[in-house]
Amino acid sequence: MTTTVIDDSLTAADRCDRCGAQAYVRVTMESGFELLFCNHHSKQHSDKLRQVALTIHDESAKLN
Repeated sequence: MTTTVIDDSLTAADRCDRCGAQAYVRVTMESGFELLFCNHHSKQHSDKLRQVALTIHDESAKLN
């Protein structure tokens, strides 16, 4: 039996779909489609994202 570890961390190569800045939030929709957001845009759209997202992976704590 082989165990595979999946690292779903966001990296500097992950960019906000809205502005191109480094992404700190990954939003997965029910369809499986993913959206990436910088901290600014994730906060700006947080109310709507919580309504439609299947999961929200937030790494914005890295900024502190």
